Order: sequence, then structure tokens, then C-alpha cells
Amino acid sequence: MPPIAPPPRCTRSPSPSAARTGRIYPGVRFAYPSPMPNADDFRRLALAFDGAEEKAHMGHPDFRVGGRIFATLQVPDSDSGMVSLHPEQQELAMEAEPEAFTPAAGAWGRGGSTLVTLSLVSDEWLERTLDWAWQKRAPRK
Repeated sequence: MPPIAPPPRCTRSPSPSAARTGRIYPGVRFAYPSPMPNADDFRRLALAFDGAEEKAHMGHPDFRVGGRIFATLQVPDSDSGMVSLHPEQQELAMEAEPEAFTPAAGAWGRGGSTLVTLSLVSDEWLERTLDWAWQKRAPRK
């Protein structure tokens, strides 16, 4: 019997609806131009969600839905960002990738604001946490 080949890596980003709902093909990982996500990948993924727009807040880019911030980049070319999660989701992310996720300082962190180190986060967890952050801030229909 011939060996079973691993599934091919997809070289395109997920559709906005797939990214938003988590309906991403099992076993298929999305390929980034660099080994780990960078600020451009963060921006592209954040803007893929329905109604997402980029604005600026306190001198750095932020991503909003319905006028509410769900994610930010610290500075345009930096290695870190922030996703606004529920505290339970923050715990899950920190358990899964403790080197990549840390709570923001003070009450912001206790409320779910989570710092992301892009050079340490996996593409799977970056996509997952951006999806959670978008869902938390998206207007209810």
C-alpha cells in the first residue's frame, strides 16, 4: 500500500465567512509568506471579518466592527498586537500557547484584553483569537 501523503497546505487566506465562523477545512493549515504570522497577516485576517474596518487609536492601528475595537497592532511594524477576548477565552489561549499570549496590565487584562506576540503565536491560534474577538464586539443581529 502506498504511503498516505499529508494534506496540501493552502496558500490562500480563508474566506471571511470561514474565518468568522471557524469553518476551516480540517487538517489544512493556511500558509503565510513568513514562518510565523506578522503584522501584515494580523491586519489581513482582522479585516477579513464582516464589517471590520481599520482606524487609529492612540497612535496605533486598531480594527473595529460596529464602531467597537476588537483588535489592535501596537505599531505598524511591531511584533505584537492585542485581541479583546472574554476572560475564559483568554485562559484557553494562554494555556494553549503561554509564550504567545499574556494578559494586558491591570483591569484591561482582567477583562480579557490579551497581548499577542506574533513571532510566537501559531497561525491557528491567531485566527481563533481574532475570530473570538470579532464575535465579542460584532453587533447582534
